[in-house]
Parts: sequence; structure tokens; C-alpha cells
Amino acid sequence: MQRIALPRALAPALAAGLIVCALVPVAGGAGPSASDLRQRGVQLSARSHAAVLELYSLDSQLSGARARLASARSEAARVRALRANVALRLGIARHALAISNRALADRLRALYEQGDSDPVAVLLGAQSLDDAVTRLDDLDSAAAQDEAVIRQTRQARTSLLRLRSSLTSRQRHLDALAGEAEAAVAQLERTRAARSAYVAHLRAEEQLNTTRLTSVQARAAAAAQKAAQISAVPTAAAPVPGSPPAVGAAPVAGGRTLTVLATGYSLTGTTSTGLPVGWGVAAVDPSVIPLGTHMTVPGYGEAVAADTGGGVGGAAIDLWFPSAAKALAWGRRSVTITLH
Repeated sequence: MQRIALPRALAPALAAGLIVCALVPVAGGAGPSASDLRQRGVQLSARSHAAVLELYSLDSQLSGARARLASARSEAARVRALRANVALRLGIARHALAISNRALADRLRALYEQGDSDPVAVLLGAQSLDDAVTRLDDLDSAAAQDEAVIRQTRQARTSLLRLRSSLTSRQRHLDALAGEAEAAVAQLERTRAARSAYVAHLRAEEQLNTTRLTSVQARAAAAAQKAAQISAVPTAAAPVPGSPPAVGAAPVAGGRTLTVLATGYSLTGTTSTGLPVGWGVAAVDPSVIPLGTHMTVPGYGEAVAADTGGGVGGAAIDLWFPSAAKALAWGRRSVTITLH
């Protein structure tokens, strides 16, 4: 859209229109308003706070799972050490039993070879009663001693075998617990990583929303300041009584009507007054419709004459739409507008 110099006589009437134009979205018209951005900021803040609380909860769960995993691994290591000790003691017991069995076999073989294994023979071969009793006591003592050693060794082996079985079962249980703890830790770590990324995403959205809100507020403040400056410009003298009205114009005051040819457009940029285009901005021929005039357009809504264009002349207006599709849907049509 081309820019033109704003007539000083039109400044007061255009001031309110400038504020309206400044508050509409920029370049596309679909952008959110300051109110929408504030509401979205509140929602993002609430979601971010809830996500951070979930992250704290996940940290606590992860700490507990890691502690359980460490405990299971420590107990498993202790049981493995016990199993190794039991295996060593079981080997010693087996070796002792083997030695005792060999010693007993050697003693029996010697007694058999010497012929002193029969108590009757020992008694008959003794030179005295004391000698016979002593030799019989020696046989009983040796036999009892060998029997005790073998019995104790077998009991120790049985006990060690039971302990080994118990430790093996305990080891399997602890390995299962450690596996479950490892899986829980891995799952919690993945969940925490995803939640942490979600929190970072929400904070980035909050920052972007804050930047956009600041931009919208800055544009609104600039538009208000410019409107105030224009309103402060002294108005020119009223038109000379009796001067002929502009061709095709209708009186502005009192809600007069005017039939115009309205064309839709969706160009981006700024108006001839230096403000961004947006919904409600109408380009007019200032000789027919003065800049700053408010109007009601059937099928479109409220608009302000805030722009001019090289292709806009006479009883015609251009209406801004947020998309080319909507502008094409409007097309070019004859409408009777009401000027306020």
C-alpha cells in the first residue's frame, strides 16, 4: 500500500482509529492478542510448575530405586563371598573325609596283615590279662576314633551342602531383585529425562510467549503515543460554507450510508499512516471517505478508514483479510456501508 501525507484537518478524527488499528494483529491477523498471550502465559506457568513438581517426585523415586539397587548388589556380593567360603570349606571337608577313609583302610589292612584284628586272637596271643585288656582297648579306641572322625566329617559335609544350597537360592533371589532394581532405575531415568526435556520446552515457550507479549504491548504503546501526538495537532479551519461536497460522498455524521465497491485483500506491511495492517483496516479514497472515519460494512463488521491505495478511487474501499483464501472468498462486491 502506498503512503500519503496525512492532512492536518483529519488528525483529530483519525486518532481513535489509529489506536484501533494498532491493537489488531500484525501481518496475518491471526496472531494472538495481548489478552490471549497473558492467558497462555498463565497456562504455561501452571503446566511448568506441575511438571517441575513431577520432576522432584521422579528424583525422589529414582534416589530410592538406586538405593535399593545398591543394597541388592551389596548383599549379592556378600552372598557370593559366603558361597566361595562354603565351597572352600566343603572342599576341605571332602579332602578330610577322603584322608580319614584312607587312614581307616590302611589301619584295617595292617591289622589284617598282622593277624591282630580278631579279638579272640588278641586275647589268646596276650602274655597277660593286662596285656590283653590293653590291646583290646587300643583296638576299640582306634576304631572309635576313626568312626568319630568320619562321622564328624560327614556331618560337616552335609551341613556345608545344605548351606551351599541355601546360599545358592539366596543368590538367585538377590540377582532377581537386582535385575528388577536395575530395570526400575533405567525406566525412571528415561522418564526423568523426558520430563526434564518437557520442562525445558515449557520454559522456552514461556520465554517466547513473554517476548511476543512484550512486542504486542510495545506496539500498542507506540500506537497510543502516536495517536496522542496526532490528537495534539491543531485542527484546520472548517470547510467554507457552500463548498461542493466530494463526488460520490455521503455525509459522515448521523450514520449516513454510502454504496461502495468493496474489494478484499491480504497484503502484509504497514498502512499509509505508518501502522501495521490488520483486521478492520480499510483503504479508502480520502476525497470520498475521510481518513479516520468509522464504518460498518455488512458481512465484514466494523472498520476504520486508515489506509489509501493507488487502486482505490471514488466510491470504493479495500478491506483487509488475514488470508488470501478469505480475501478471495470476499472477492469484489457492492455493499452499502454506514459511516459514523
